[in-house]
Amino acid sequence: MTIALPKKKIKQKRAAKPDLKVKAPIVDALRKYYQNPSVQFHIPGHTKGNAVFEDFKNLIGSRAVFLDTTDEFNNLGTLHPATGAVKEAQELAAQAFGAEKTFFLMNGSTMGNLAIALTLTHEKQKVIIGRNCHRSIVTGMVLSGAEPLWVIPEKLQDWGLWGEVKADDIEKLLEENPDTGLVWVTSPTYEGVVSDIEAISKVCQKYGALLAVDEAHGCLWNFSDQMPTPAMQLGADVVVHSLHKTGGSFSQSSMLHVAQGANIDIAELEANLKMLHSTSPSYTLLASLDAARAYLQTAKGRRGIRTALSNAKYIRRRLSKFDDVDILTFAGESDLTKIFLKIKGLSGRTLDQMLSVEYHLEVESAADEGVLILSNIGHAKRDAIYFCECIESIVKSDFKDFYSLEECKMMPLCVPKMAMTPRDAHFKKAERIPVKDCIGRISEEIIAECPPGISVLVPGEIIEEKHLPYLKKYETISVIID
Repeated sequence: MTIALPKKKIKQKRAAKPDLKVKAPIVDALRKYYQNPSVQFHIPGHTKGNAVFEDFKNLIGSRAVFLDTTDEFNNLGTLHPATGAVKEAQELAAQAFGAEKTFFLMNGSTMGNLAIALTLTHEKQKVIIGRNCHRSIVTGMVLSGAEPLWVIPEKLQDWGLWGEVKADDIEKLLEENPDTGLVWVTSPTYEGVVSDIEAISKVCQKYGALLAVDEAHGCLWNFSDQMPTPAMQLGADVVVHSLHKTGGSFSQSSMLHVAQGANIDIAELEANLKMLHSTSPSYTLLASLDAARAYLQTAKGRRGIRTALSNAKYIRRRLSKFDDVDILTFAGESDLTKIFLKIKGLSGRTLDQMLSVEYHLEVESAADEGVLILSNIGHAKRDAIYFCECIESIVKSDFKDFYSLEECKMMPLCVPKMAMTPRDAHFKKAERIPVKDCIGRISEEIIAECPPGISVLVPGEIIEEKHLPYLKKYETISVIID
């Protein structure tokens, strides 16, 4: 399969001045906090960095530790309920993403997925979930007690990856289980595979089910017409976005969006977020979310997205000339900034080690067949050129002496057999036994390696021999006592 490539490269320009029309209220509030210091007799105990290990302060900067504060103080506004600058920033984010309501998340999209589970599912309720979901969705099932009905995505056998979730497969499950209240899919996948959300949404509407989309890796889509269409524009009721993954916010910060007109109790959703969140949220993380949204709306941010796409197309075009290099491509929609490639004769783990040891280059993840890299909004053209040079060097060189420890398979492609719900399994009595003795037993724990966080085993699943290649890192596993 091939992709359309531009006839000429996008010419990089100097960074433009910030767009003065774009507001960032939390950033503004934090600036005022810094410029108008008060005498602090409240948390955090390091008191604006005065009691911080000096080596650490020197490493990250005295201003960074000074700005480490939480909401409530110095008229910064609060997260729950959202007031002041936080409320305004969430409203601006909702406008930017086309949502009725947007919530800032302080524990990644995991926090959003848990809140969705608690709000939209309940004990013994059936929920259709793509098997390639993040482990946080499984944790949500443990918390709510819902019963997952797994829809198995397309298997990309030559790549050792999950592909898209098919609307027809979801409709079949809905026909067989008309009492299902929620369908939950992951799109895009970690590697950029996009499901037909519009078709899935129509199926959900036909059967009266809500549609939740884990779009954690697609937060840039709202800001470029060269990207796939965002899920909320195609009928999704609720969406999570990991701004920290590709959108430029700090690690651990994400957003949860409720679509316009969605049949969701927003007050209940907020109550569940309040229950799950820390009562001392990091104001620095809140500001980074505000800043990331604002940046993506500036001329410089939009140019960064164009450059990321241009670099991705450059990498694909340049490396496609080598017979020993294969890059995952699709005829339909996909996120081109996610580049999964493999080299003939090398596993993903070995290629990852080569890039790290020989070239000091870090990839996003290594899978069984290849590696995933991200063409980010912070990359320059020289970064794309260097990556291509590294791959070309590997292809042209003899690395027979390079030692690689292939301990286990990376990407779980196992179809599960459920003995009970994740919640029921979680609260059963359990014991830890050697992995070699676990076949036929029922798992009591989630086994999922991050990245990408897709489960090998879910609580309540029967352990089979096919699971063993993914469990070689583990000496023991927690199983239910019969």
